[in-house]
Amino acid sequence: MPIIHIHAFEGRTVEQKRRLVEGITRATVDAYACPPEAVQIVIHDTPRTDMAVAGILASDQEAGKKG
Repeated sequence: MPIIHIHAFEGRTVEQKRRLVEGITRATVDAYACPPEAVQIVIHDTPRTDMAVAGILASDQEAGKKG
């Protein structure tokens, strides 16, 4: 059974998440030839203060773009 983990910044709506998991489930069913009931998806909502690129927090990167 495929278990898919998605890490994304928090802030997406329930409807956006619903569309995402429906699309990923369809793609997984097509690629793996498995029933939709076998596909598990976990969404990890991550605050921008908890992720960094090149030593800079994403929250600080966003603040730099606005300033």
